[in-house]
Amino acid sequence: MRTFKDYNAVKIAKYVKSYFTGQLFIQGEGRFEFAQGKVIFSATAPHHYKRVASQVNREIKALKSLAVA
Repeated sequence: MRTFKDYNAVKIAKYVKSYFTGQLFIQGEGRFEFAQGKVIFSATAPHHYKRVASQVNREIKALKSLAVA
């Protein structure tokens, strides 16, 4: 499990994209799990948790589109 001291969506997206499956912890935000190259969350997760996970997933998608182009 990797711990990030700061919330930086691009840095976290690169980590998730490279390791594909695992866990990470962001200080001030909480513990997240990722699988198949995406941060996953449940329907009952708090709003801030969903916001962070969605933003990281958008950054992962952007990184993938840059790699294809």
